[in-house]
Amino acid sequence: MMHPESIEALLREGLPCEFLTVEGDGHHFEAIIVSAEFAGKNRVQRQQRVNAVLKGHFDSGILHALSMKTLTPEEWEQQRG
Repeated sequence: MMHPESIEALLREGLPCEFLTVEGDGHHFEAIIVSAEFAGKNRVQRQQRVNAVLKGHFDSGILHALSMKTLTPEEWEQQRG
C-alpha cells in the first residue's frame, strides 16, 4: 500500500512541478500536477509522462489507480481565477 506523500515524493523527483497535490486512501489516488513540461502536450501525452515516472509502482501492483489533472502553470492560473 502506498501513501499520498510517497507518490508526491516520486513525482517531485521525476517531474519538475510548480504545484503538486496527491490525495488518496492507499489504493486509489487523485493528483493535481502543474508543470511547465506539459506545455504543447495533449492530455494523453501529459498522463503518459506522469505514468512513466510511476511505471515501476504500477507494474508491481503497489500503485493501483491514479486519476490526475495535468495542467501548465498558465492553465492552473486560469482555473484558479
